[in-house]
Amino acid sequence: MTDTQKFGQALEEEKKSLKEQLSTIAKPSEEVPGTWEAIQVGTENEADPNDQADHLDEYQENRAIVDVLNARYQEVTAALERIEAGSYGTCEVGGEIIEEDRLEADPAAKTCKTHLQ
Repeated sequence: MTDTQKFGQALEEEKKSLKEQLSTIAKPSEEVPGTWEAIQVGTENEADPNDQADHLDEYQENRAIVDVLNARYQEVTAALERIEAGSYGTCEVGGEIIEEDRLEADPAAKTCKTHLQ
């Protein structure tokens, strides 16, 4: 039997960490609740084109980071929802129990090792 309390706690801690990381370079999306979007530093007030370019580069880098963090945030949130629904630890493909070591490696895992892609 899967220890949902242990994995739930790990997922909650990871979600908190992800939120902290995201909040430094992103804000919650108004268009898509539960997701984040990169903060764009105003470039229109910069007179120097080099400063404008630097701000644009920083935004593009942050956007790439936000995309990765946001994807993981969604995975962790979905895993927590599976715990609430009582389906956590069950492979979404074949319905088998997800191996304990697989959940140890990734508490947000949705599939067993057989159906790992």
